Amino acid sequence: MEAKRIGVIAVVIEDPAAVQATLNQWISEAGSIIVGRIGIPYRERNVALLALLVDGSNDEINALTGRLGTLPGVNVRAALAKN
Repeated sequence: MEAKRIGVIAVVIEDPAAVQATLNQWISEAGSIIVGRIGIPYRERNVALLALLVDGSNDEINALTGRLGTLPGVNVRAALAKN
């Protein structure tokens, strides 16, 4: 069994309305590794900023990060604790 790690996935979404349904569905499907979610819509710039606090294996976190990054106008980065 692969060790679990904690961290945060930062998501910047350009034109949130275009990907909102798919993004929310994929986040919901990964609910077993998501500890918390913070989202801020920045309407003046038509951007949304999202932080997903995660606790899961490297494979689970990387799969979610990679999947979200395939959406158009979505930029994703993960920062994980070393232990």
